[in-house]
Amino acid sequence: MQKREAICDFELITRLKEGDELAFRIVFDSYSSKLYYFSLKFLKEKEPCQEVVQEVFMNLWINREKLDTQYPIAPYLYTITRRLTLNVLRQIANSQSAMEKMWLNLQTISNETEELVFLEDLERFTEQVLANLPKQQQLVYRMSRQQELSYDEIAEELNISRNTVKNHLVSALKTLRTQLQKAFSILY
Repeated sequence: MQKREAICDFELITRLKEGDELAFRIVFDSYSSKLYYFSLKFLKEKEPCQEVVQEVFMNLWINREKLDTQYPIAPYLYTITRRLTLNVLRQIANSQSAMEKMWLNLQTISNETEELVFLEDLERFTEQVLANLPKQQQLVYRMSRQQELSYDEIAEELNISRNTVKNHLVSALKTLRTQLQKAFSILY
């Protein structure tokens, strides 16, 4: 078995494009743990990081024919990892119970102070984004995500249609998602 250092990216990508499983194994062995720890910096949980890495390599194999031999493989892998990690973060931001689970997990990690500061910053950032939304969107978002009311319960309490509730919530989540993406792209 050839070592990774003995194969340049051009040859490795060429072999990958041809479906060479040994080349794929070399890439996997060289990058899987690096990508895992890259994702772990953000997600703080092993299981989603393992899933992200699995999906990165599945994506690499499925799209191997589209690879360009002119570019190194590492930036491609890190870009996919970052995108998938951000997708997981977005899913977490959209789920109150996942946020509570993340909160509990953050408290048990050895470097509690750093994670707590990160989570407080994330909550503060979320509150700032929410504060800039129209009042009705803010209210619907808080009732849905914090009070965990259904669309029908919110519609009844605010005396508006279920569709209006849905539209307000979709708009609020879209704004929050967009602002989170902007913030993460600036930071990373």
